[in-house]
Amino acid sequence: MAKKALVIVESPSKAKTIQKYLGRDYIVKASVGHIKDLPKSKLGVDPKKGFAPDYQIIPAKVKVIEELRKASQLVPELYLATDPDREGEAIAWHINEELKAKGKKVHRVLFNSITKPAILEAMKSPEKLNIDKFNAQQARRILDRLVGYKISPLLWDKVRRGISAGRVQSVALRLIVDREAEIKKFKPEEYWTIGAQFSKDGIDFEAKLFKIDGKDPELSNKKTVDELLAALKGAQWKITSIEQKERSRKPTAPFITSRLQQEAARKLGFSAKKTMALAQRLYEGVDLGDLGTHGLITYMRTDSVRIEPGALQSVREYIAETYGKNSLPEEANVYKTKKSAQDAHEAIRPTSLEFTPEKVTPFLEKDELRLYQLIWNRFVASQMLPAVYDQTAIDIVAKDSAGHTQNFRTTGSILKFPGFTAVYTEGTEDEKDSENDERALKLPKIKEGDTVTNKSYDPVQHFTQPPPRYTDASLIRDLEEKGIGRPSTYATILSNLQDREYVERRESRYYPSELGTVVTELLVHSFPDILNTEFTAGMEDQLDEIEEGKSDWKKTLGNFWKPFEKTLEKAKETMKNVKRQEVPTDVPCEKCGHNMVIKWGKMGSFLACSNYPECKCTQDFTKDEQGKIVIVPKEFTDKKCELCSNPLIVKNGKFGKFLACSDYPNCKFTAAITLGIPCPECKEGEICQKQSRYRRLFYSCNKWPKCTFACWDKPIQKECPQCHYPILAEKITKRAGLMHKCIKKECGYVDIIDPDAGKAPPPEPEDSTKKTAVA
Repeated sequence: MAKKALVIVESPSKAKTIQKYLGRDYIVKASVGHIKDLPKSKLGVDPKKGFAPDYQIIPAKVKVIEELRKASQLVPELYLATDPDREGEAIAWHINEELKAKGKKVHRVLFNSITKPAILEAMKSPEKLNIDKFNAQQARRILDRLVGYKISPLLWDKVRRGISAGRVQSVALRLIVDREAEIKKFKPEEYWTIGAQFSKDGIDFEAKLFKIDGKDPELSNKKTVDELLAALKGAQWKITSIEQKERSRKPTAPFITSRLQQEAARKLGFSAKKTMALAQRLYEGVDLGDLGTHGLITYMRTDSVRIEPGALQSVREYIAETYGKNSLPEEANVYKTKKSAQDAHEAIRPTSLEFTPEKVTPFLEKDELRLYQLIWNRFVASQMLPAVYDQTAIDIVAKDSAGHTQNFRTTGSILKFPGFTAVYTEGTEDEKDSENDERALKLPKIKEGDTVTNKSYDPVQHFTQPPPRYTDASLIRDLEEKGIGRPSTYATILSNLQDREYVERRESRYYPSELGTVVTELLVHSFPDILNTEFTAGMEDQLDEIEEGKSDWKKTLGNFWKPFEKTLEKAKETMKNVKRQEVPTDVPCEKCGHNMVIKWGKMGSFLACSNYPECKCTQDFTKDEQGKIVIVPKEFTDKKCELCSNPLIVKNGKFGKFLACSDYPNCKFTAAITLGIPCPECKEGEICQKQSRYRRLFYSCNKWPKCTFACWDKPIQKECPQCHYPILAEKITKRAGLMHKCIKKECGYVDIIDPDAGKAPPPEPEDSTKKTAVA
């Protein structure tokens, strides 16, 4: 039976879902991402020939292209249905070039959601390939290649081989490094606040010092506070003002990519990379059993808050039915998309309100469900009425003995109408409850002019705090506000910074590494424009203009390249060579007594004797908060060197910790750190943990290459009860939890130890009263 057309998408899972919707008349294949790219081995761009790119087929995609060619020969029409963004457009263009579909009708199809109605509707109204969108992607790719491939070799020469620079990545790193510098320079300043307890008709309530003589209080030390409290002795307190008003709080717009990443970080603790991976799965399609396979959310790379009219009508009907008509505004809430946004896609929302979180729970992994619930709640709440609060502010005033007017105030609010908060409240960087005191509800009946009795004062000392280190949420927020990169790239940027050891992520906050700080300082000095946030944001605007057909991509690249080329040549001569740099210290060498100097090596900075080469002593060090050098003591073990019998010490290397002779450099013996488990194959060595070139952990015998035993999962010293192999492997998966399994695949033994291990806890239900301040 002849097929009507070949439909090409990016991912295999999406291909399976769409194949079910279109039926047997169509062939649906996946490109599995990009099929062509610039070569890794060379620049691949010729600025002298109009920035002509040398696109080459990605070696891993040769078979994919052959399959697509064969399939295209069977059909008269070709539908290119890659993702509806710049990257997807580039993939579509490259597929069209490789298939050389002469005589065939070639269509561009954009799917905003993977549902049967959306797919069928898009197939009815295909578009043409968009040359402007392709050129915008091409310009961005070439820009990134020019910056990365021209600056990175310079860093290899001056700092360390293998490190890299990136047009957007380096600016994001600068934000983290600059924030760390702010924190280190910060000097805390003392200030005080004064609380007070008042009483009326036997009921106590609290207030805080609000004004002194109508001005904000300036309490910078204990002496000032003591003088103020002394002047308040015997003061007569009166209620001078009771202000009551109604306040409303509007719902927030449905998610765009950056807001989803921020909120998932704040509420669920997800990294941007994890959020986008989960969202991709929800978008591409989930098997819902008897209900079939459905994409549960719309396209997750978008910066538009627009909602399709049919979806608006559906959610309004759902709100009226579920929460009552009194939760529904007369007209749909409309949100403004920012000027720089590409309005081609909708906001991120559920594709159908038929698939409630409760209904799809059996078919989703826990983290998938938590993210889906977040998207669902935000979308539904965005079309509900504002929350309404009754807000009260009460001023208690007295004249002190020095003649100053002291004004204490108590404030708070009571939730009058929950509105959208019945479904969702937006997270914050600091998830503390409101500071307003619920005991204010016990206020007696009071009116202006009433006198109250002071029972006590509560002065509290504080110190100003430095700006907080970046989290995923706050860094993405700043990148977006400054116009650096695009929301669809943020997850990759943050991931690259960690993979390249420029930053460390501790307790969800980013700390620049020494390498990241050194690289940033060098780049800021030598390439001030590249590391400038306004310059980077301006480049993004120019890329947008290319997509809109307002600018020529080659001219844009030319305007960038001419000054960049001059700066590059100057940097080759003037950039500081960290490898050759020696910083004197007053730390004495433990072997010869000469002062040590700070040098830079493959693993960062270290102390070396200034009497080199006569003395080759080196030491690791760190710096305390004041910047003083602190020697890292050597970590001795009870094991002896196999060559010279000196004790072995633990050291850090490119692939993690290892054992080395303490008499280095006279003796250069090294060994892997073992788990203390005998090798089950050679019976002579022990199993040790190692790291592959791609930084993936694995386990092997320390007698390698004499013994070739190796496995990916962590071994434990426990015999397999089925085949009696000496060891088992311990593994944690999302679906099965903690398990013990036989390392020998042919055995197949598996024992589930803890089915809940490694799984995220279920999402906490939204509590509309959690942050309600009451008066």
